[in-house]
Amino acid sequence: MCRRLEIGGRMKTKGVRLYGAGDVRLEEFELPPLKSDEILLRIMSDSMCMSTWKECKLGAEHIRVPDDVGENPVIIGHEFSGIIERVGDKWKEEYKEGERFAVLPGIPGMMQAPGYSFPYFGGDAVYCIIPNDVIEKGCLLRYKGDTFYEVSAAEPIYCIIGGFNSNYHTQDETYEKLPGTKEGGSLIILGGCGPMGIGAVSYALAMDKKPARVVVTDINDSRISRARKVLSEEYAKKNGVELHYINTEKHENAEEYLMSLTNGQGYDDVFVFAPVRSLAELGNRLMAFDGCMNLFAGPSDSSFCAEMNLYDCHYKKTKIIGSSGGTKDDLLDALRLISEKKMNPAVMITHIGGINAVADTTLRLPEIPGGKKLIYLPIDLELTAIEDFHRLGSENKLFEMLAKACDEADGLWNKNAEEILLKYHGML
Repeated sequence: MCRRLEIGGRMKTKGVRLYGAGDVRLEEFELPPLKSDEILLRIMSDSMCMSTWKECKLGAEHIRVPDDVGENPVIIGHEFSGIIERVGDKWKEEYKEGERFAVLPGIPGMMQAPGYSFPYFGGDAVYCIIPNDVIEKGCLLRYKGDTFYEVSAAEPIYCIIGGFNSNYHTQDETYEKLPGTKEGGSLIILGGCGPMGIGAVSYALAMDKKPARVVVTDINDSRISRARKVLSEEYAKKNGVELHYINTEKHENAEEYLMSLTNGQGYDDVFVFAPVRSLAELGNRLMAFDGCMNLFAGPSDSSFCAEMNLYDCHYKKTKIIGSSGGTKDDLLDALRLISEKKMNPAVMITHIGGINAVADTTLRLPEIPGGKKLIYLPIDLELTAIEDFHRLGSENKLFEMLAKACDEADGLWNKNAEEILLKYHGML
């Protein structure tokens, strides 16, 4: 698909680029000559993010997208993993060809980010070039694991960890702020049965300073059913956490019921996982004394607002914050939890596909049910739900093998399934 890129030479790659609002194109394009202070990455997988949908909806109106994107399109995608293909002379002592990598998408001190701002640095391409200044900021990490999908899914987990670490509480009689969610407290995730919400529940059950109670709300029974299947109340109890899944539409007074689960005390940590005004206002009312509410879901509307109780802010020490992304330590923590098998990122993944599925899937992401959509960049494959493998397997040998591999992993994507897919397409 692509020629090897030598220092000073040129090659063509295949990728998905943004040209403007709603204008996303799969195309072949030429990479510039690799400089001696750059590194060429071969991308194997990228998981699709709602943030990319927001980016593609807004185009140049997005804060991270350059104004001249129409003339200089950017590669989309920022949850990617793969193999270091070529190393410029400056970095040969630090990085080796053939090593697996992870990328920190939040570049310290920069608004620009891979998948939003760079013409040759993003996750939805077969090859991309990571610039020198991004490498110098420590954003290219070596990874010693044996799967690609786990690294792609580590990026959303890093955002979740960043959100949990962004919350804070206060110490009586001092001005000291205690970072993180409250150990032994009550935590609620509003709109939390989508892929990011499931990831947040998984992290709450794996973190060192766990809450005593986690409540997760949604208004869709099928999403709640899948969340309960992959992270059950019984599993949470074994990890020392009381877990509740609540369909708020089935309660005449959902607020009263949610408060009753805390004996009327409210929630120490509130996470809003959908940018809906009514949900944010509910979260504001559910906070306990010294509670902290995190608007985790980023709105696409720059004028998004809601009514907040400032009396409680004054007298009950309630706090309202937002968070986006995380730090390098958050990403390293995500990779650690995955490698130690304390978290299984596959609980978030419900679909797989190839590079040909990226553009359409990105533009329709809110309409497609299920969790994370995982893309393998070196192959062509229509976006396919894991739950459809058995049906498709009756006429397709690949899906027959994938169905068996996922059955052996409780219906989840896994290392064996990834290897079957890549070997089938000659990528391993």
